[in-house]
Amino acid sequence: MKIELSRKKNLKHWYVMGALVLAALSATIMLNTEDVLVVSSGDVDVLKVEQGNIDLFSQAFGELFSEQERLLTSQAAGKVAEIYLRPGAHVEPSTVILSLANPELNRTYQSAVGDYNAQKVQLESFELEQQNERLDYQSRMADIEAALERGQLELSVNKQLSARGVSAKLEIQRAELTVKQEAKKLEFERQKYQHFLKVQAFQLKQRQIELEQLNQQVALLLSQLDDMQVKAGIYGTLQSLDVEIGETLPQGTVLGKVGSVDKLLARLRVPQHQADQITVGAPVELTTRKGQISGEVNLIGSVVSNGVVIAEVKLTGELPSDARPFAPVTGQIFMRTQIDALYVTQLAGLRPMSQLDRFVMVTDEMHAEKRRIQLGGLTKGKLIIQSGVDADEHFISQMQDEWSAHDTITIREEG
Repeated sequence: MKIELSRKKNLKHWYVMGALVLAALSATIMLNTEDVLVVSSGDVDVLKVEQGNIDLFSQAFGELFSEQERLLTSQAAGKVAEIYLRPGAHVEPSTVILSLANPELNRTYQSAVGDYNAQKVQLESFELEQQNERLDYQSRMADIEAALERGQLELSVNKQLSARGVSAKLEIQRAELTVKQEAKKLEFERQKYQHFLKVQAFQLKQRQIELEQLNQQVALLLSQLDDMQVKAGIYGTLQSLDVEIGETLPQGTVLGKVGSVDKLLARLRVPQHQADQITVGAPVELTTRKGQISGEVNLIGSVVSNGVVIAEVKLTGELPSDARPFAPVTGQIFMRTQIDALYVTQLAGLRPMSQLDRFVMVTDEMHAEKRRIQLGGLTKGKLIIQSGVDADEHFISQMQDEWSAHDTITIREEG
């Protein structure tokens, strides 16, 4: 009995060991026979990682606009009598765009001209009256001067007679008193005359100011009449016209806008996170549908709206044929130079400022291993790489969905 039990126990142990060995062999066989992902070299696009100094640009979109703009307004109330031009028309400073009619303004102007002419005649008459008054003063002073000279002569004669013992001392004293009185009278009249001249000057100045005020009123009314013919005022195009014929308009109504064509600026919408890296004077390359324009940043706005900041660009290069106000443009604004940057040419599926998994070629270039690559910004079609690959390495630009379960792939050469 004991011998038989011992034999059964040993057989059971060997059975268990055999089963474990078979299981291990099966797992090994299954691992070794797993399907290896093989892709054709013609089905992959491979990018080489470059390294070098690279200028970083901010790409921004915007439009051109007139450097010089003029708002057309009605300088006086009136009715739109005629419209000669419509938006888009080329204009010069003297080009008449529309005309307004205001009969009351005409009557006011004629009345003001009459008042001015009447005041002008009155001023001329007043100047003649003042001249006569000055002559009267001068005549009185001449009489006093003559009396003073007679007194001085009489005093001289009496002194000579007194020396000969003929004239009495009393006569000399009387003559001296007369001379003294006439001299004081002359001095007083001269002072009064100077004061009189100042008064006349003030009176004349007041009349002249009143006449000048009338003249300015006439000039203003004449200017308003002239402005009834609404002129462009600058070289350019009529950008908008906000009235229609027959409308009655109060003074100050906006009629339209004229903008320059040869003198343009660009307005670009810069992403907020890049705006602080741009400086005034930074070079800019603008692209229209038909050409390119060089420029430089003229000013940078301080207000953030919908995640963008407005940058104004002064154009320094020759304008292409399609450059006109409101034409769309794409701008590349220089920010800075990054030294020894890693970068690749951007292709579809490579989004700036993102992380992605891509297969990187190993040394024999027949196998590729999956890595996590961190992408940076995009500048002129070059995509900055922050981490995940090194210079001169190659990686597959596209990632098929069925590849995501594999860490390595094998690349089979075509042909």
